[in-house]
Amino acid sequence: MSARPARVERAFKVPTLDADRVRLRPLAAGDAPALFGFFSDRDVTRYWSRPPMAHLAQARRLVREIRDGYRSGETLQFGIERKADRVLVGTCTLFHFHAGSRRAELGYALGRPHWGEGLMHEALQRLLAYAFGELNLHRLEADIDPRNEASERTLRRLGFVKEGVLRERWIVADVISDSQVYGLLRREWLR
Repeated sequence: MSARPARVERAFKVPTLDADRVRLRPLAAGDAPALFGFFSDRDVTRYWSRPPMAHLAQARRLVREIRDGYRSGETLQFGIERKADRVLVGTCTLFHFHAGSRRAELGYALGRPHWGEGLMHEALQRLLAYAFGELNLHRLEADIDPRNEASERTLRRLGFVKEGVLRERWIVADVISDSQVYGLLRREWLR
């Protein structure tokens, strides 16, 4: 592998990434209702860093912010589309890029009807291959609420290592919670 720097300092030409059952694709204005479905669900957002959405307008604004992130190179958020029926089932994101250290953070959300189907694992495997391959990142980080056992299992299954706890990091809807920080290095992924 070459030692070229990560391409994170300019706008993203957002690719479409295929896996067996899912396709990661750029999000568009027409995806706002599906995003509202995920992000208004209290179970999906239970451990999220913001409260559930209350209005479709919030999802429309989110799509605009995501598309702005593509142009600025600050965020790369994909819709996770089930190939069989082209239904948008979730999202996965690379954000907080640090070009000099070839590092980014990872985020993800999956609609409740699709929990337990292995779709998120498949989507994240493809996203990590892209991050460590085409983007040439050296390190990915994720932070989760320590109570989110499903997310912890997802990260560990992908090879992430728990690196520490940030105490009382988030206050969402007056609930204070810690963050567990996980990291994955490119050399660990390649193993």
